[in-house]
Amino acid sequence: MDDIFAGGFIDPPRQSADAFRAALDAMARPGTRHAMGFAEAPAPLSAAAAVLVLTLTDTGTQVHLAGAHDTDAIRRWIGFHTGAPICDAAHAQFAIGTWDALHPLDRFGMGIAEYPDRSATLVVEIAGFGAATHRLTGPGIDGHLDAHVPGNRPTRFPLGLDLFLTCGDTLSALPRTTRLEAL
Repeated sequence: MDDIFAGGFIDPPRQSADAFRAALDAMARPGTRHAMGFAEAPAPLSAAAAVLVLTLTDTGTQVHLAGAHDTDAIRRWIGFHTGAPICDAAHAQFAIGTWDALHPLDRFGMGIAEYPDRSATLVVEIAGFGAATHRLTGPGIDGHLDAHVPGNRPTRFPLGLDLFLTCGDTLSALPRTTRLEAL
């Protein structure tokens, strides 16, 4: 899809509320999967990532596009639909790309002691939710949950990076409070 005017919400009040609720639920229940397929953006931005962009960014949200996601079509689509400015990794509040393209992760802000919420949120586009690679524990998880995670991320709780993993129209989340143990 190359039309920057297409692909946004058809019913913005309802769809943005539903998307925000699903994103919050994903963060509250780490590792669980949620359908988010009611937006379309230029490739390679997945439907779930597009919904997150439409829901969580605006003119005051600095967005970094990494690797193959840094295209003119995606920049223009984000600009038209949300007005979010595109920036380098060090200034990003929101970053989108594959796991490899987003590395090194320590180039993103992880907040400061007084304001841990000033960290970046990474949207990690993955090829699929394959076999479980990590055991997840922490808030929102009853005991533990085994899930597919592309790798570990730096944490210095309460500082750290919050992650959304997206594939097609599905997402899951890993807030910085989630502890990961490789299986």
